[in-house]
Amino acid sequence: MRVGVDVGGTFTDFVLLDDATGRTHTYKCLTTPRDPAAAIEQGLRALETELPGCTQALEEVIHGTTLVINAIIERKGARTGLLTTRGFRDVLELGREIRYAAYDAMAEMPEPLVPRERRLEVNERLRADGSVLLPLDAASARAAIASLRAQGVESVAVCLLNSFENPSHELALKQLLAAELPGVPVSISYEVLPQIREYERTSTTATNAYVKPLTSRYLLQLTDRLAALGFKGRLFIMLSSGGVTSATTAADFPVRIIESGPTAAVIAGQYYSRLFDCPEMFCFDMGGTTAKSCLIQHGVAGVVPTFEVGRVQRFQKGSGLTIQVPVVDLMEIGAGGGSIARASRLGTLQVGPDSAGAEPGPICYGRGGTLPTVTDSDLLLGYLDPDYFLGGTMHLDAAAARRGVEEHVARPLGVGYLDAVWGIHDLINETMAAAAKTHVAERGGNPRLVTVAAFGGAGPVHAWGLARKLGAPRLVVPPNAGVGSALGFFTAPRAFDLVRSHKVPLASADYAQLEALFRELEAEGERTLRKAGAEGVVQFTRSVEARFIGQGSETTLPVPPGDFAALDPAVLRAQFDATYERLYGRTYPESAVEFVNFCVRASLPVQLLQLPKIGTRGALAAARKGERRAWCGTARDFVPHTVWDRYRLPADVEVEGPAIFEERESTVIVGAGGRARGDEYGFLWVTLPEERADAG
Repeated sequence: MRVGVDVGGTFTDFVLLDDATGRTHTYKCLTTPRDPAAAIEQGLRALETELPGCTQALEEVIHGTTLVINAIIERKGARTGLLTTRGFRDVLELGREIRYAAYDAMAEMPEPLVPRERRLEVNERLRADGSVLLPLDAASARAAIASLRAQGVESVAVCLLNSFENPSHELALKQLLAAELPGVPVSISYEVLPQIREYERTSTTATNAYVKPLTSRYLLQLTDRLAALGFKGRLFIMLSSGGVTSATTAADFPVRIIESGPTAAVIAGQYYSRLFDCPEMFCFDMGGTTAKSCLIQHGVAGVVPTFEVGRVQRFQKGSGLTIQVPVVDLMEIGAGGGSIARASRLGTLQVGPDSAGAEPGPICYGRGGTLPTVTDSDLLLGYLDPDYFLGGTMHLDAAAARRGVEEHVARPLGVGYLDAVWGIHDLINETMAAAAKTHVAERGGNPRLVTVAAFGGAGPVHAWGLARKLGAPRLVVPPNAGVGSALGFFTAPRAFDLVRSHKVPLASADYAQLEALFRELEAEGERTLRKAGAEGVVQFTRSVEARFIGQGSETTLPVPPGDFAALDPAVLRAQFDATYERLYGRTYPESAVEFVNFCVRASLPVQLLQLPKIGTRGALAAARKGERRAWCGTARDFVPHTVWDRYRLPADVEVEGPAIFEERESTVIVGAGGRARGDEYGFLWVTLPEERADAG
């Protein structure tokens, strides 16, 4: 038995999987932001009540968390110091010297995680090829370390110029720090990111150091709590790149788990895309705090080498801290159920980006919230049953939600109550659809051909409206979609990604030396997996990142298995030209090409998720719960919606909209003109009407 645990900003989700039968048990509770492990303990105890002895029988706990990204955004990480090469103290503030808003004289840049007084220089210098220009001066290093000790640092980052080619100086500093600052965690760039580009490498290493003590304490505390509950198995953490690694590796490299929670839903969508042969699937995960999306093409979710966190302007690229680690190509396309609605300074309706979160939460939760949210709107529109939220364990206060909408939205805007309520729901759909169209188009997809896959507690509520605005022909809602991220952990491979920079011309490179570099990366990847208790044959996937000499960005080329030294340079060059021309419309055969980065993914075969078939469980009429009047955007009025108990739906039945399908963790809305079909696995496939109606 295995359990997946996804700690989100508002809810913590649990899925307990019995691998022998494929059966699952789910649970959902409010997140405890001050002590995330408390919610995990609560959920496991609840599952233990339902299935006595399950905790002791667990082989694995697979965990995704927002702890790291929240610590960065809220600036609650460790008091961090940075040691760097003389002359490079201000790299974190200089960045790429690019203004994200070229014409905004007051544009605000993010504050570095390490202030200038704790960024200290040491005398040393390596050339671009790794040869020593100036040996490391131990005296200047000890003086810098003494200054950090006097400033009370709790963690130290080390990033020296060109150390990715020669780590000797960084390793020497690591030894000095261990002797001079015993017990203080150290992150060196050669271990965190041995890759070209000084700003990105420094920012990533500093971020790793900033969150390392917090992550280590949390994982240690979680391990102790799990042991106290009788858990004797292994704890794994979801990586931002879509793989799963050990808690030990996550504690050493917490910068790699920044996007661990949202990634899991995408990995689940990738699995479903292959299972049902959906070549274009748009994965849409909307929870209580945020909404994320990813376009999955031909069963593969893209992975990008860099992303941003802690943006000063939430949707403005370039306004955040740059992190250069592999991450699934996610896009934040809106907000979540807790997004706050209000009248803007311009007298228009504004929804988000700030959220009510888990504390105090939406008004209808009755936990002290006073500002109306998307969830309050969904309740007032009739989409949610106030007596069946979280399976009836949490009652929603519709009267209080209405008072909040009237006070903070309807009256300030001078509009009717129903216009305000529908406006909140429709505006968040419109915001997400506009961003989704851009995301799909930039990746060469067509919004009118994708299948929208809905995850999260709020995703199935808003998927119908989002799909209509995209012009998508159909959407699919998996069973237990409200805890879809937690379920996605079971479809992720044990994997670890490694990158090493080494600039060398393609035509004159020593390919035997490059083969040795690949083997070194593969050995490191296998060691990482074995430390996590991995058994079986480790598989390796190789790729190189190449560019025209003098160019500023790289093109990724997959490398076939086998001896790299046996490859023909002319074939690699032809592959580069073909890829470059496909991406940019033309290539430059007369220009020389160089290798920059060498990449390896070490992974174990995925333990396939066996989806149980639901079989026939009685007549369709037995699943009918009754009717509820809910808002219809096309009719601009409340109309009767047939309410169905999703757990009692037989296989291979079709239901016409307007309809509402209820389960404990989420609610599926199907509007007028839609048709929902349940398959043998319990998935709901919803066909949308051909004519597009943005309003509903």
